[in-house]
Amino acid sequence: MAIEDRRRRERMARRRLITATARTLAETEGWEAVTSRRLSTEIEYSQPVLYQHFGSMEDIVEAVALEGFAELAETLRAARLDGTGPGDELSRVADAYYGFAARSPALFDAMFTRFSRLDFNAEGTPAPLAGSFGELREAVATVVGPRDVVTLTEVVWAALHGLVVLSRDGRLRPERAAGRLELLVAQVRGG
Repeated sequence: MAIEDRRRRERMARRRLITATARTLAETEGWEAVTSRRLSTEIEYSQPVLYQHFGSMEDIVEAVALEGFAELAETLRAARLDGTGPGDELSRVADAYYGFAARSPALFDAMFTRFSRLDFNAEGTPAPLAGSFGELREAVATVVGPRDVVTLTEVVWAALHGLVVLSRDGRLRPERAAGRLELLVAQVRGG
């Protein structure tokens, strides 16, 4: 049993090394730099070793995305619970979402813009996806009133995502980022 445990730990360590290296390459050089050849060179394992752990490059990106969703859920949870009092959860969570995307643009791309088979609206939605949406829903629930909390959360999420992408692509005035988030939250509260 000890040998099997050691092999399992080594296998998990190699998976973490592969995803961490893919993330680092993507953040420093873009996802175009993340190829099986480049990864195998960086981690000093052969390409077949990569494919023992992941069936394809898309699987690696999805593993990175799942890590990102878990981190996003934790970031949103911390923002939602870290405040002076009730009533500003949605503002803190909106700021945290925007900040997360700004700090880790390649990770955000893996989560939201690159091809993925990850599905938010399925019976088997992975826990990290459900968790990140759930944290946003908890913040929206504080201002929802008689409206449908899930639908309003989807609208807030879509608005936040759009603000992130348009801002990142230089299509919105950078000096107005905070004002746009305040306006969004005010509109949702007053809705």
